[in-house]
Amino acid sequence: MKKTATTIAALLLTAALAHAQLGSGTGTTTVSVTVGAEAALNVSNSSTPLTSSGTNFTNFTGSTGLTYFIRTSQSSGSGSVTLKVTSDFSPANGPSVTTPPSTGDKLAYTCSVSGTGTACSSSQTASTGSSTTVITFGVDNHTTTFPGGDTATASWTLTNDPKYKTGSYTATVTFTISAS
Repeated sequence: MKKTATTIAALLLTAALAHAQLGSGTGTTTVSVTVGAEAALNVSNSSTPLTSSGTNFTNFTGSTGLTYFIRTSQSSGSGSVTLKVTSDFSPANGPSVTTPPSTGDKLAYTCSVSGTGTACSSSQTASTGSSTTVITFGVDNHTTTFPGGDTATASWTLTNDPKYKTGSYTATVTFTISAS
């Protein structure tokens, strides 16, 4: 009797499992996403040589390319690309952003943009003390070229002061993008 009860229980369990495997069903889900303000920046050239050509003591010039992606809020969005000289020219005795050898010496730049955003409107003087603007973005700005990104250029001018000692000098400039 005990063996029969065990066999019946095993058969009932097997039947229940077999029935569960034969069933079918469906389910649904709701997929939602919150799209926020976002920005990304790539500096196209990791080194920007400044060169002087033409007559004696013509200013040094060069340019840095940028590729960027931007999306600002529809209602109160804004954003910018800024730059700051995070490490002044070294070694000493050459050009300097913080303490130039002559009044009027400066590292300056102008801006151009191909895509969304507004480029700086005039020549800007680079600083070690604060960030300066390259591009500004307003409400509901979006990258116009996807997936490649929009582009901009910072065109540099460095005063060619005769007081600079001969040699190679390097400064570091940090670009930053933001969006809200």
